[in-house]
Formats: sequence, C-alpha cells, structure tokens
Amino acid sequence: MACFAARTAGVAVLRKSFFPTRSAFTTRGLVTRATSYTLNTGAKIPALGFGTFQDPDSQEETVSLALRKGIRLIDTARVYNVEKQVGKGIKKSGIPREDIFVGTKLWCNDYHPEDVERAVDDSLRDLDTHYVDLLLMHYPCTFKRGADRFPRDAEGRMIRGETTFMDTWKAMGEVIKTGKVKAIGVSNFSKGEIQTLLEKTGTVPAVHQMEVHPYLQQKEFNKWLKEQGIHVVQFSPLGNMNDFYRQTGWSKEIAHMKRVIDQPTMKEIAEKYGKSTAQVVLAWGINSGRSVIPKSVVDWQVKQNLESDFELQPADMAQISILDAKARFNDPSLDYEWRLYSDLEGIDGTVKGRTH
Repeated sequence: MACFAARTAGVAVLRKSFFPTRSAFTTRGLVTRATSYTLNTGAKIPALGFGTFQDPDSQEETVSLALRKGIRLIDTARVYNVEKQVGKGIKKSGIPREDIFVGTKLWCNDYHPEDVERAVDDSLRDLDTHYVDLLLMHYPCTFKRGADRFPRDAEGRMIRGETTFMDTWKAMGEVIKTGKVKAIGVSNFSKGEIQTLLEKTGTVPAVHQMEVHPYLQQKEFNKWLKEQGIHVVQFSPLGNMNDFYRQTGWSKEIAHMKRVIDQPTMKEIAEKYGKSTAQVVLAWGINSGRSVIPKSVVDWQVKQNLESDFELQPADMAQISILDAKARFNDPSLDYEWRLYSDLEGIDGTVKGRTH
C-alpha cells in the first residue's frame, strides 16, 4: 500500500470499483456486490465493514465469523478494550492478514507526540499484527496524558491535555514512515478542525469516520469531504438502534425517537427489494459512496449485513433523503470539555453527563 503523501493539487478523487460478484439473488434479480473504494493513498477500502464497539467477550468469535463469511474491513479502537479479542479473531479466521483492512483509533490520553508511536505499538501488540491499514484520531479533544483514559479533577471534570490535535496529527504522520501504519485519518472532527489540518500541514486525512445515517445525513459536509478526497466511514450507520445512545450519561432526548429501521418509508423500500430495513439502511450508505461499519454479535445478522451491498434505485435514495432529521446521537461534548461538531448539524440538545 502506498505511503500517505502530503497534499498536492493532484490528490486522487475517490474511485469506486467492484470486486468480482460474491453471490447473486434469483429473488427480484438483486445482486450482492463487494464494493470497494480507492483512498487518496491508493489503497482499497471495502464499503462494508464490521464494527467492534462493545461486547468484548463475543468479539473473537464474531470477528472470525465475519471474516470467514466475507467481511474484509475490521474497525476497532484502543478505548473499546477489544483489540486482543479482535486480533485473536483475525488469526482464528484463517484469512491472510494482507487480505484484511484493519483500522484502529488512538485515544485522547495518548495524543502527546511522545506517546503516539508507543500507543500504536500497544495496539499492534494486542492486535497481534505488524501494521494497521488505518490509524484514526478518535476525537479532536486531548486529555491529560497518562494511564487514565478519562482523567478527571476533584469535581469530576475532564482534565485536558497540554498539546493539541495538530501536534498529534504531525506525530501520526511520522509513524507512517515506520511502516506500522499505512494511512492516517480522523474521527468526530468538525469541518473547521479538518480545514486546520489541511491548511497547517498540507496532509489530507485518508478517512473521516463520523456519525452518518438517514436521520443525520450531513449532505453538505459529506459533499465537501468528497471534494477534498477524504473518504467517509459511517459509524452508527443504523442510527439509534444501539441502546448505548439511550443509556449513556449524555443521552439526548432525540435518541429515544423511532428507530430508523422502523420508519414506514424504510419498510416500504425493504419490501420492494425483498430485504430487511437494516439492509436498506446500509445499502443507502454504500450507494452514497461511503463505507459502513455495522456491529453485531449475532450470526444471522452478520450474514444479513453481508447481503446489504446492492443497488438502490434513485427514486428510493430520494425517498430516504427525506428522513434527514439532523438528529445527532453521539455527542459527549459537555463531558469531554470540548464543543464537538461545532460547525455541523445536529448539535442542539447536547446533554451534560458522564460517559464512564
């Protein structure tokens, strides 16, 4: 895979390509595709991936299952506390490491430039791999360096770090030179924060991982990211289906709205294609030119997710676009002492409460 390069006028535009068809459906003539996208590094990233947030005891088996069934994109993070299980699942699957796109995320207490490579080494050790295909900065906010991932003062407020995400970004660029990381990117950044990276370093993120689903479509931001050559990976692609958003200390009232998979519009489209509503939601993301990383520890759901890469007609894509409610479910701004998503949609109703 090509090394991450500095920004030039010739940054590659994302190119959509298709691997050989995995399987075909006789029902309604639908074909399951295996879409991939070309990053600005020249590397390929699958459109359909596997998220590993939560459920640490199940990750080894489900990661192995997902890979054996055909998933080739595995997304994890240091703060999830599942990297060891993910690594075991990759080994257990028997799928060659070079055939798998593995991404992890640097957590906010390891953002000091002197800590970045050591933190990468920690992730590589637990994942039992010599490199990761993608390293992301999990959030733009920095926490006090040290072993405590959520360092708080006597009043319970998060203690900020002494360095900035710019310092972290430069250090991540240095780690690429070691071969331990093939590409770098960001997660949960605002447009202004990404612009700062571009203007002050000239290094274009390969990926921005962010919350995108039919309730939070962020159309203008997605368009801008594509223009910059930054590929979007959707986390929480099924919206508020995960109970975490209703249970966390900063849960917003909108997290209790009707689940997107229960919307009548989604049900009608699903019936038309002979698919589940969850499959239609994932297909919407892929048909929009993005990667999606649904999570599941249930065998049949993993199989169903694999069958979510199919073509949606323009009229159905237009119907889904109407569901945009600018509903952002992931917003720990007040807990993290940082106004996340400051220039983006869906920041109304932010609640103060502890994540952990």
